[in-house]
Amino acid sequence: MGRMAKLYVFMYRGPVRRGSVIDRLTQLVSAMLLLGQAFCSTGCGGAPSVTIAGAYFPAWLLCAVIAVLVAAFIRGLMVATRVANYIPYQLAVCCSAGTIVALILWHFWVAH
Repeated sequence: MGRMAKLYVFMYRGPVRRGSVIDRLTQLVSAMLLLGQAFCSTGCGGAPSVTIAGAYFPAWLLCAVIAVLVAAFIRGLMVATRVANYIPYQLAVCCSAGTIVALILWHFWVAH
């Protein structure tokens, strides 16, 4: 038996019985963590939106459109400079670049 397997066998004590001290302690810790999370949750003052031609659009939609445009621009740039011949997983690279730009834009524009 390998060293890690012996460690796992040593650490495993079997299922926790209902009503035991460990079960009650686990329930108490879970309840306290849930209560702490509920108190730390905050809401929005309003949905971030952008007015375009008199209509309100969600701000995330504009960030997503910009991300797609950036991904397409990066793809065109990779093809034009012939870097595309050397980069594997180009779809993942372009999508990642677009996502990074969208998240940076969201961070500086909406999440003040």
